[in-house]
Amino acid sequence: MKKSISFFYCMLMPVFLFFSCNNGSTDSKRNAEKINNARIDSMNKQPVDSTKAIPAKEDAAFLVDAASAAMMEVELGKMAQEKSANAQVKALGTQLVNDHKTGDEKLKALALSKEIILPDSISTSQKKDEEKLAKKTGSSFDNAYINMMVDAHEKDIRQFQKAAKNATDEDIKSFAAGSLPSLYKHLDAARQLQKKMGTKEVPIPVGDPPYQ
Repeated sequence: MKKSISFFYCMLMPVFLFFSCNNGSTDSKRNAEKINNARIDSMNKQPVDSTKAIPAKEDAAFLVDAASAAMMEVELGKMAQEKSANAQVKALGTQLVNDHKTGDEKLKALALSKEIILPDSISTSQKKDEEKLAKKTGSSFDNAYINMMVDAHEKDIRQFQKAAKNATDEDIKSFAAGSLPSLYKHLDAARQLQKKMGTKEVPIPVGDPPYQ
């Protein structure tokens, strides 16, 4: 499966680079969205092939958003492992990094089966949020990181709940529903730590808001 995933994305990389160069954007998330939308539009204009389902743009957008959010949480989790002196904050970072390994493989395999391109890096807006967090130290970093994780997982859950209810593709709907227990667990852990730490710092927004 890993070889198949790698082959699929290697084959589509020239297309990805073409979009990046021609629209002047280095935002991997936006480029993935444009590639998927263009491909779906093209498929809808072709003669109907009953053996091949055409993904809905909303379903493709959900997978792109989910992948981008997961990458962000992994990167910030690694940052927490490195920068925090608080054992519980480091533990939460470790938990998020480890839990996403399994979830990411499922997400990539699902996207592969639907021929949906995923971003290969976090979005420009997420990068800015990451840079803001990286400048913080000590308890200021811990508070900001925990607040970000609460905010991020609240957004994740709303997004996954929407997909679990409204996704057109049954496999994507099942993936969204099956991912919710883990997201609830992460949110509960972050909220408990937030309460214990008594953090009152205004959360730093995490990346782009869920699609509407």
